[in-house]
Amino acid sequence: MSVQAHLPEYRWSRVLRDAAVRTGVYVGAGLSIIFTLWLLIANHVSFLERFAVARNLVAAILLGSLASIPIVRFFRHPGSLIASSIIAWCILAIFYRLLCLIFSGLSDWHSTLQVFMYGVVVYLIVATVCWIGTIIWRARSSHISHSNHHVS
Repeated sequence: MSVQAHLPEYRWSRVLRDAAVRTGVYVGAGLSIIFTLWLLIANHVSFLERFAVARNLVAAILLGSLASIPIVRFFRHPGSLIASSIIAWCILAIFYRLLCLIFSGLSDWHSTLQVFMYGVVVYLIVATVCWIGTIIWRARSSHISHSNHHVS
C-alpha cells in the first residue's frame, strides 16, 4: 500500500508541464538575455567598438540559433511550434519594450510591435512550411503502406 502526498498545486505550474509552453518560456528568456547582453556590450564596452561587425555577427548567430530551437523541436507538430515560438517572441518583445525605457534610441530603430511582428511572421511561415511538409509526409507514408493492395 503506497501513500501519495497530495500537496497543493498552483494552476500556473500545470501550464509549465506542456512542452511547447516550457520551451517557449526558456527560449524567450534566453533570447532576452542574449539581446540584453548584446545591447550592454554595444553601449558600455568601448574597447570592443573596433570589432562592432564581428560583435553584431556573433550576437545575431546566437539569437538565430536560439530562436531555431522551437523549429527543430516541434518540426512535425506545427501547432506546438506556433505556440512555443509565439510565447518566446512575446517574452522577447516585452523585454525589448523594457529596454526601450532604458535605451532611448532603441525605440527609434524599431518599435516593440515591429519586433514582435518580425518574429511572428517568420515563425508562421516556418510553421506553415512544416505543416505542408507533415501533410505530404503522412500522405506518402499512407500511400506506401497500401501499395501491396491491388484494385479488384
